[in-house]
Amino acid sequence: MVSLHRAMVFSFWKPNAYCMTSMGLHVRDKWPHVIPKCSVSSTSYSSVSSRSPDLVEREYADLQLKPLYAASDIGHVRIRQHVNPLSSSFSVPVQPPDWKEIFKDCTLPLMVDIGCGSGRFLIWLAKNSPLHRNYLGLEIRQKLVTRSQFWVKELGIQNIYFMFANVNVSFEQLVSTYPGPLSFVSILCPDPHFKRRNHKRRVVQKPLVDSISKNLCLGGQVLIQSDVHEVALNMRNTFDAYTDVFEHVDHIDPSFSCDSEGWLKCNPMGIRTEREIHAELEGAIIYRRMYQKTKHLV
Repeated sequence: MVSLHRAMVFSFWKPNAYCMTSMGLHVRDKWPHVIPKCSVSSTSYSSVSSRSPDLVEREYADLQLKPLYAASDIGHVRIRQHVNPLSSSFSVPVQPPDWKEIFKDCTLPLMVDIGCGSGRFLIWLAKNSPLHRNYLGLEIRQKLVTRSQFWVKELGIQNIYFMFANVNVSFEQLVSTYPGPLSFVSILCPDPHFKRRNHKRRVVQKPLVDSISKNLCLGGQVLIQSDVHEVALNMRNTFDAYTDVFEHVDHIDPSFSCDSEGWLKCNPMGIRTEREIHAELEGAIIYRRMYQKTKHLV
């Protein structure tokens, strides 16, 4: 059976003339883009395996990570699923790296995945995306960062880097020092922190969105998603408030189709995150919104 990710398509963002010029491209240059198509439903794979870890391995099979599990004691790690980002241990901003040391070309457009988890999603993009850009994964759980960096080193992928960081403390300091344009930010299935008193722990807070809106290049995009409707709606409402900066992509590009409530019908990234795989196996709906920056902050 063909692996699930091969049944999907790349449908990355299409930058406008301003953003393309900032990347050293010209409007007449061809930009790899495929009209979004819906992901194959995970329910069709129930006969393959009823265990989501098996589906994760199948979806990311071409990364060939399995041989690396035994290559180091960090192949399998025990981690806390939930951490308190307001803890004093996460309150110190991380120092920006020497971008010239970690990326071969630090002037390329940058994609930042906030809360990158195991890193498989971002590693897959770095390896398979037709776009020439760098990838930065930010994760608050150090063990996952250590393992992700080990995988990247072993695979020899040079346009991706993972950092331990609390984004609500460090995002501005990191992206503002990057030499190239910030072209894409993804916030995919973040910790829902269900209890009302813990909502302040959620990753999408106004200061973070302020920083994203300020640092994102004109034409750059933001993808948010969650399998928890209340969390997705909270993120959506926060970004929707920035009408002077962002427009939803379906208002710009009709190939991005939405349902009657304004959620994207399809996964535009060409690969599902691990959380998507787990959630869809359980029958959950993934709620997605993608925004494009159309104006600079005044």
